[in-house]
Amino acid sequence: MTALTREQQTEFEAAAFRRLVAHLRDRPDVQNIDLMNLAGFCRNCLSNWYREAAEADGIEVSKDQSREIVYGMPFEEWKSLHQKEATAQQKAAFEINNPHK
Repeated sequence: MTALTREQQTEFEAAAFRRLVAHLRDRPDVQNIDLMNLAGFCRNCLSNWYREAAEADGIEVSKDQSREIVYGMPFEEWKSLHQKEATAQQKAAFEINNPHK
């Protein structure tokens, strides 16, 4: 593998982030609880990581702003359009798989 410059690494990581966000926006049928149960993170986690990275660099980004970056719209709007009530099975799996215990 060719050694990457720091700038190239950052550029490729940013491209991967943009592609992941675009993919998640294209798949609103995939519920956050399903992502959490399968992968241990969801759209909200991704938006929190974005906000934390900005804050580590001295840039204030609100929770609502970072969620809008990931969701492509205000979170409450996304919820009303796409979020379904979690089933008992999903909730039980979340209790077992929750990485934040």
